[in-house]
Amino acid sequence: MAVEQKPVVCRVCHAQCGLLADMEDGQPTALHGDKDNPVYHGYSCIKGREMHTMHRLPSRLLRSQKRQPDGSYGEIGSDQALAEVAAKLQDIIAKHGPRSVAIYVGTYGYNNFTANAFGYAFFEAIQSPMVFTSVTIDQPGKGVAAMLHGPWLAGVPWLEDWDALLLVGTNPIVSMLGGLGMNPARHLHEAKQRGMKLVVIDPRKTDVAKKADIHLAPRAGEDSAILAAFARLWLEEGLFDEAFVSDNTQNLDALRDAVAPFTPSYAAERAGVAEDDIIAAARMLGHAKVGGVQAGTGPNMSGRGNLVEYLVKCLTTLRGWWLKAGDERKGGGVLINPLPPIAASPGPMPGWGFGEKLRVRGLTDTGAGLPTAALADEILTPGEGQVKALICLGGNPMQAWPDQLKTFDAMKALDLLVTIDPRQSGTGRIAHYNIACKLHMEVEGNTSLSEFLGNFGPGWGHGAPYGAACPPLLSPPPGSDLVEEWEVFYGLAQRMGLTLKVKPASYVDNPSKEKFATILDMSEPAASIDAWALTLKGSPVPLEEVRKYPAGHIFDTPRQIIQPRPEGWPGRLELGSEPMLDELREIAASPSNPYEQDNAFPFRIISRRLNDMHNSNWHDSPRLSRKWRYNPIFMNPEDMGRLGVAAGEVVEIESARASIFCVVEPAPDVRSHCAAVPHSFGGNPDEPEDPFTTGGNTGKLSDVEKDFDPYTGIPLMSGIPVRIKKTNRFSAGVAAE
Repeated sequence: MAVEQKPVVCRVCHAQCGLLADMEDGQPTALHGDKDNPVYHGYSCIKGREMHTMHRLPSRLLRSQKRQPDGSYGEIGSDQALAEVAAKLQDIIAKHGPRSVAIYVGTYGYNNFTANAFGYAFFEAIQSPMVFTSVTIDQPGKGVAAMLHGPWLAGVPWLEDWDALLLVGTNPIVSMLGGLGMNPARHLHEAKQRGMKLVVIDPRKTDVAKKADIHLAPRAGEDSAILAAFARLWLEEGLFDEAFVSDNTQNLDALRDAVAPFTPSYAAERAGVAEDDIIAAARMLGHAKVGGVQAGTGPNMSGRGNLVEYLVKCLTTLRGWWLKAGDERKGGGVLINPLPPIAASPGPMPGWGFGEKLRVRGLTDTGAGLPTAALADEILTPGEGQVKALICLGGNPMQAWPDQLKTFDAMKALDLLVTIDPRQSGTGRIAHYNIACKLHMEVEGNTSLSEFLGNFGPGWGHGAPYGAACPPLLSPPPGSDLVEEWEVFYGLAQRMGLTLKVKPASYVDNPSKEKFATILDMSEPAASIDAWALTLKGSPVPLEEVRKYPAGHIFDTPRQIIQPRPEGWPGRLELGSEPMLDELREIAASPSNPYEQDNAFPFRIISRRLNDMHNSNWHDSPRLSRKWRYNPIFMNPEDMGRLGVAAGEVVEIESARASIFCVVEPAPDVRSHCAAVPHSFGGNPDEPEDPFTTGGNTGKLSDVEKDFDPYTGIPLMSGIPVRIKKTNRFSAGVAAE
């Protein structure tokens, strides 16, 4: 039978790569990278190439589920499920008020622009402020630091112009999370060929660290000391852009005073790295004319994440690694309206202390959103405003949230727990309703998300006015009853007599979102609504035009030439944010922590990703799980020798909060007395533990009431103090009750 190739935008992650589907008799038999794609150049990852097989996995839900009185689940029609959920929500709101209903938008939901637009419209319609996302348990420092430092409207140079790159606790070759753009390995190779210098700070010699000119492997949680030492040396040796700093910043002297204690020798002692390497790295970066600095999940989850991201901004500003008047901004301007191309900043803004005030730990809304780590307590804490109902959009609290033990208690305490998910997750196994939704190739896809991420920092986005939009390639399976995620919120609103106002994601500023919002005629059936047209209303290139290019296209858009700062413009980039400098002073005043000598907790568990596996789903995929279905603990062989454990054996990992069990995998690339464990694995606390199948959940090791960030509420989710010991509790593949 002839094979027909059709282009498809990958929706497995935020990168949204351009793929080709081999279609036989209307069904995809293989996916692979499109070598003719003008941005991705044939790049694809194993997860994307397996996107079509996820449609056929046994774990996929083809009909929605309702929990029965005995705890089992029975199928329920989507119309009936939405009717029952709507009635229950109305009852809860009538009894407890709008604040009693919350939503958690997980990574898959956050990456789903139509679901976001309709979900946020629904919560605005019921007048609940309780909107939480995965951002505040992933990389909350980015949003907070951007507010405290102030955004630079012009943006950053594209990676093809860089002379140097500094990566802190991020591995974009695997994660695609900024730093190296799309097709990261290719971009890194090309950059190294033209002479770009690469410095990586990470306790593990990651894929990208193996390519570094200098790799600093510090003790977990000491990234900020090294970054402060870089700033000190640059200021001391004049390795900063004095003209840019003088013209565009404020409070340089405050930063200078705060980093003064962080000599290279002091930072080296704290971090457990060589002083000469810190000096060499600082000078290598300090002599680069154009560059980028990017931090990742690791430092954001390891404590002081706001400070690390703030120092990232300060280092970028000290070197003047921003686009300037006369430069051309090369990316964006297709489906997302870019920021004004002006070489200026509106100045700093509050990073927290505004919006909704939570009832626990003095937390408020932040530049990264409401603190998700506080949501379990908002559910468990009695009194006015207690959360009684939770909708999980493309997220899995039971595997992803910190403090799994408290999360479990919270999920069970809810009057109504609803998941919107293509599979029954750990959260779904205790939910009242699981709403089954369509999968990647059954819905329209486009590149608006990856374009939007171009505003996050260096190496995000496309670096060209690129866009793609592809229609669904598959119909839902025969006999299924599936909805798109946005249809859930539209359907609930209809049944509750609410009117939705959908704000377009094509604008990045709230005034424009409000101005161009669409008030829906709620009498229309969902099938008649073009959700993407509403979500991308007002895009620079009309969506209908982008839809002509399912394989992707570089559009002939107006050049974005950066304009000078208007005369009298008051805003300046903030180098002296007092809360952040206070944290630096606290570090300088505190003793170093050689935790290797701690008899109680001599190890630090750090987070990492697996190249083949999703964090919390599709672990039943034969190809994705061909190496590991579980999450091993990756340990330095020297540590294994001291503990007397061998590869394939099981160890108990115990924190002050709880313990988990993981299978040992030798990893010479991990710093001694650190151990890397992928997060979002493991079962629920009431389920049998089996490190050989489900793995262990690192969220069980964290405690939301201890060592938490005072602004975003995130506790230690990486760099967690633990002790590790061999156990004979398990034999291969045998679960312990």
